[in-house]
This record gives sequence, structure tokens and C-alpha cells, in this order.
Amino acid sequence: MRLLLTSNGLANQKIADVFLGLLDKPTSELKVIFVPTAARTEHELKYVRNSKQELLDLGILDGNIREINLDNTFSFKGLGDCDLIYVCGGNTFYLLKKVRETGFDKIIVDFVKNDRLYFGVSAGSILACPDIGIAAPFDLNDSGVTDFSGLNLIDVIVSPHYSNKDKLIIEKFKSKSKFPVVPLTDSQALLIIDGKKEIIE
Repeated sequence: MRLLLTSNGLANQKIADVFLGLLDKPTSELKVIFVPTAARTEHELKYVRNSKQELLDLGILDGNIREINLDNTFSFKGLGDCDLIYVCGGNTFYLLKKVRETGFDKIIVDFVKNDRLYFGVSAGSILACPDIGIAAPFDLNDSGVTDFSGLNLIDVIVSPHYSNKDKLIIEKFKSKSKFPVVPLTDSQALLIIDGKKEIIE
């Protein structure tokens, strides 16, 4: 099981280096499932465009990036040939709702169990956790989500975009959480390989 969970994608070169080191193919041969569904505003979509450009800048071919927007009709066919799932940031509650509605949650879980890489950015990172409640102070829950259970791929809660101004909010969440909380600044990532965790910065 391999996951690389970030606040801000591949902007930090060390995170980009770790990302490439987790993949055993030349970048030109890598096939990516790219999920932009969480991004609904123009501000969020700007970060999605940046995320895709970071993949292209690493040498991943545009034709090898299969965009799966869970708002639209799509086919699960051929997803098993891909090397990684890249889940972008945006609204965590909306993302959780859409992966459940489409059955894509099961696709992700099976993908990770087959030792393919899960790469998360912000909401995409929170989605991998056992609980997404950490997003409540920051994301509007306008999707009617009442069950905050995430994909439970890891046994900790990731809090992306952490800065000192969020300290009291995160401490309050920690005091009520059944799971340990790992705050990540925009320059950090959490690497999980078969349960072993490491902060990349």
C-alpha cells in the first residue's frame, strides 16, 4: 500500500522526487487517473490546472493522463492499467459524496490494495483518511453529507494547509478525534508505505 498525501501537490521538489521514486517506469510511460471533481470554483480550478501542469512538467504525457470527473458519465474500463490515482483538491464534502455515488470509492480502495500509488492534494488527501471531519472548519458542507467516514486507507487524519493561525482549530479537533492528527504545511507531504509513515519536507 502506497500513498503520498500533500497539501499542495508537487510544488516542493523533494516531494516531486519522492513521487517519481515511488514509480518504477519512465515518466513518459506512466498512466495517471486524474480526478478534479472536488474543484468547483474558478479559484479551485486554477489549482487543478496547476496540478496537471506539474505532471506534464515531470514528463508525463498528456495522452497518458486520464481525467475522471465524477460529475460526468465515465467508464471504469481500463483503469486497472493505470499506475496511480491523483485526486485534486477542492471541497472535501462534495468529493466524498461523488466518490460514494459513483462507486469510485471502491475503485480507489481496490487500486491501493493492488499496490498502485494514491496521490492526494488537500481534499484528495483528507479523503484517504478514516474521517473527513477535519475539513468542516474550512470547507462548506453544502452537499448534505452527514456520514463523515472517509476511505479509511490510513489510520490517521491529515490536516492540509496547516499554519499557526489554525492551531486552536486543530487542537480542538484533536481533543475529540479517535484518530491521531497529522498537520501538513503547504511544503510537506505524508508518505505511507505498507503502514510506515514519513513526513517529507
